[in-house]
Amino acid sequence: MSSEQQRNPCVLAFDLGASSGRAFVGEIITETPRDASITGIGTGNSSVRKLQITEVHRFSNVPVQIGGHLHWDTPMLLREIKTGIRKAFQTGYHPESCAIDTWGVDFGLLDRNGELLGIPYHYRDRQTDGVVEEVSALVGVKRLFRESGLQFMPFNTLYQLYAMKKAGSPKLDLAETLLLTPDLLSYFLTDRRVCEFTMATTTGLFDPGRGVWNDALMEQLGIPSAIFPDPVPPGTVIGELTAEVCAELGVPPIRMIAVASHDTESAAAAVPADSPAFAYLVSGTWSLLGTQMAKPLLTPAVLERQFSNEGGVDGTYHLLKNIMGLWILQECKRKWEQLGEAYSFAELVQLAEQAEPLCTLIDPDDLRFMNPADMPEEIRTYCRETGQPVPDSPGAFARCILESLALRYSQVLEQAEELTGSRFTGLHMVGGGIQNELLCRLTAGAIGRPVWAGPVEASAIGNLLVQLRTGGWIKDSQEGLALVKTSFPLRIYEPEFEEHRAAWAAAYKRFEQLGRSMKC
Repeated sequence: MSSEQQRNPCVLAFDLGASSGRAFVGEIITETPRDASITGIGTGNSSVRKLQITEVHRFSNVPVQIGGHLHWDTPMLLREIKTGIRKAFQTGYHPESCAIDTWGVDFGLLDRNGELLGIPYHYRDRQTDGVVEEVSALVGVKRLFRESGLQFMPFNTLYQLYAMKKAGSPKLDLAETLLLTPDLLSYFLTDRRVCEFTMATTTGLFDPGRGVWNDALMEQLGIPSAIFPDPVPPGTVIGELTAEVCAELGVPPIRMIAVASHDTESAAAAVPADSPAFAYLVSGTWSLLGTQMAKPLLTPAVLERQFSNEGGVDGTYHLLKNIMGLWILQECKRKWEQLGEAYSFAELVQLAEQAEPLCTLIDPDDLRFMNPADMPEEIRTYCRETGQPVPDSPGAFARCILESLALRYSQVLEQAEELTGSRFTGLHMVGGGIQNELLCRLTAGAIGRPVWAGPVEASAIGNLLVQLRTGGWIKDSQEGLALVKTSFPLRIYEPEFEEHRAAWAAAYKRFEQLGRSMKC
């Protein structure tokens, strides 16, 4: 790496998803356009600032079943993050700071000595079965929504903690501090305890209307409120790597930043929209479709449609909905591998291209698909119960899943428009799922509007942008998004020809009939 490159502003982002983790170095570079250099116009306004990202480490994130519970392998995650820090320096980079973003809701508990109490539960653990209904009966559905702003999902922190209280877990009696996943991992590196704002808003225990923890609700449910640190906004400096960590890794002390630590909100911060009113879909293991707003929307209609209000960068809120996502296809793939039939995702997409279109549909958000032992068999059972043809090949399964997701996206996009009074001209898709070109094409067909796909590594990029703002290298979100637009070209998927619209419209009606029994 040249000394000129080394002087570029440089930061390190860890983006942890439900199945893998990645470490990216981000640098702001100045690039002269190729045509400018050819014509000799290589000075003045011809140069362009770009964000250059380089993956320096990647690792699997596989949950661990211990007895009757599913857990995250937290020590492994910490080890891999340390490896990523070491690799960044070994590769020749000298990041000024680093930051971690992860999925929401999950947490670890620390005792009075600052030590971890047990292994954090995975959000797909079955301990919360039936808890949503029980808490709703105790507190009241309207109050729960008004004071949390969230759709009622069994994995929210509120329900996990209530399940632990109900089971008589001694951890709650011993706990001094609760740290959500990215804050917990940052604590292990800095010995500093913080709660980042966007993560706090995923818990169900933060009141978005008042902007504070909901102590009264915690008291009613027997959850100790003193264990929650006061939330800090994205861009807060947590502290430096401890001397012990620096000695272990052989690196200098660098700052840890609390970015928009919920990966969805980091991704939303990297959506290259041209208008302040835009819709986006973060596509991966989960799909999250939403739009940015100045303040939470806590109307009865939002409750009825079961959308969530989650905090974002610069004090914004995002009205969004969780959709099951590519998890369903991932679990089918895993089951087929157990049976000796190994397919890559590229092969499954190719087989799906050859399968009959719009033949069989499922409701992706049916809770039976949350964590079944056998996903393909669960889909077969669903199809039998709904009187549809049962998929008879991996390609037919993949086609069914992808088309069902596309139709669900169309449905939720329409609901978001109804709730906000906006009309979105298209849909921004970001995240790893956009590498599935068939899903992007199907989504454009289902919504009947353009899909603007990119960037792929949106969560990591949003993470990097907040760090660069904290370091003073970009001044605000507008400058950050301008950097995204110049650095990561979009791929545009137009809706299919008019003759296909009738087929999509008929499929949408069938899809809505399937969803009559679900709670929107």
